[in-house]
Amino acid sequence: MDIPIIFQFLKDLSENNSREWFNEHKNEYIKAQIEFESLLTAIIEWIALFDKDIKGVQAKDCTYRIYRDTRFSTDKTPYKTHFGGYINAKGKKSEHCGYYVHLQLGNCLLAGGSLCPPPNILKALRKSVYDNIDEYISIVEDPAFKKYFPVIGDSFLKTAPKGFPKDYKYIDYLKCKQFTCTCQVPDKLFLSKDMLEQVSAVFQQLKRFSDFSNYTIDEFE
Repeated sequence: MDIPIIFQFLKDLSENNSREWFNEHKNEYIKAQIEFESLLTAIIEWIALFDKDIKGVQAKDCTYRIYRDTRFSTDKTPYKTHFGGYINAKGKKSEHCGYYVHLQLGNCLLAGGSLCPPPNILKALRKSVYDNIDEYISIVEDPAFKKYFPVIGDSFLKTAPKGFPKDYKYIDYLKCKQFTCTCQVPDKLFLSKDMLEQVSAVFQQLKRFSDFSNYTIDEFE
């Protein structure tokens, strides 16, 4: 795989985000897209070593359109300036937790969890944490996990969610509006010789959290 091709295209696109430029450089986009799918294929093979459910997932089924939906946005630039791939055993549209790879200059991410779950699943996840708090703490407070994922979620309630006691000792664990894990990584990680080993180490920790969450989520699918 040739990661520099991806970063060069994203750099050029971020500086020339117009339909005219994109149409003139469509071949460069196709090359970058092929390289990104090659990257995902390699990552899938590594994940399958510790998560057998991922075996057989195809990179082409994990990617997203580069075209932005600008209907409700003040930003009318037509194209995303990143490549994203969601490696999920049940498909990228599933509520089931998977593994997300995000390449964007200065904002590369490895992430997963449950993003914006519907109210019934969010309530069930909170109940699962509440009922299994010792197991949950053993995951999210483990230094090996916190090394990559120091915070769960990125949007939080100001008070206890409805149906849970306000004086609960671990109420902060229940305030997140989505049970997501995000690990910011430097661009150079994807250029390093041991890139796949590093990505695998992050996702092995993520799997612990995903397994806990999917035990509840899978009851709804």
